[in-house]
Amino acid sequence: MRIAKWIAGAAILGGAGEYAIASYFFRRTMIRSNAKRERTQKMAGTDWDLYIPKIHECKEWLAEQQQEEVWITSEDGLRLHGTFFTNGLSKKVVICFHGYTSEGMNDYSTLAKFYLEHGFCLLIVDERAHGKSEGTYIGFGCLDRKDAKLWIDYTVERLGEDCQILLHGDSMGAATVLMTTGLELPKQVKAAISDCAFTSAWDVFSAVLKNMYHLPPFPIMQIANQMVKKRAGYELDECNARNEVKKAEIPILFIHGDSDTFVPCDMVYELYEACASNKELLIIEGAGHVEACYKNPEKYEEAIRSFIFPVLEGGKL
Repeated sequence: MRIAKWIAGAAILGGAGEYAIASYFFRRTMIRSNAKRERTQKMAGTDWDLYIPKIHECKEWLAEQQQEEVWITSEDGLRLHGTFFTNGLSKKVVICFHGYTSEGMNDYSTLAKFYLEHGFCLLIVDERAHGKSEGTYIGFGCLDRKDAKLWIDYTVERLGEDCQILLHGDSMGAATVLMTTGLELPKQVKAAISDCAFTSAWDVFSAVLKNMYHLPPFPIMQIANQMVKKRAGYELDECNARNEVKKAEIPILFIHGDSDTFVPCDMVYELYEACASNKELLIIEGAGHVEACYKNPEKYEEAIRSFIFPVLEGGKL
């Protein structure tokens, strides 16, 4: 009898501990006010100090370019923010989606200069619960892909039926882009670039628990998932980019750093293999999370020029 009571008590304590960990995980990662950029950068492990001079230089250049703040409303009533850079009469536009705990203008200063100099307009968005966009709960692509579709519709309405759209995302923004490719997209969307995408929120946080916190994902993820479903309105594996790219019809360029410790590089191989459309894979040696375009900008930009630009210009792969 005593042994049975001890086992029951231990089970209760263990369950309470797992619930507490899951609750802590939910509050720190899913709620906007608690998800801190500094913590994410530390976990990602990329030494951004190496690139600060270049980033500052590009930001100063970008601030001088013609731009305006734009807004749309999400399906669930959130006011979403973006920054639109016109580029003369260009009908080519890149819609950019940033990473977790960041914001559009923070992630895309360097690539914005690259695209503008190559004749593109730019729409750099703040995903829900980030930057100037409204929202309490972070969407991890599951909710953001619906917002992305609205940004695409906004762009077509603004630039006209003859515009050409490229989607570019990094980290969570890359997952958003890949999840968006599984939707029925208008003909104006010509191609997508995914830099360090994860397959799903479930997969990436399971990897973080295991690799960084040395905790078993079960049952913490199951408990956290129920919290997310109840409060944020979706499940952590509700939309998996691996499944969405199976439905993709546009060309996709997959990019990842082989030293990424935040989103395991193995995920990009899963995504690439699952992709049903024309595709190309670029692995940058020695690059950490979202570091590829800084670690080897020549190789990064050449991959875009050779694989993506011909599609937008009417060429064939």
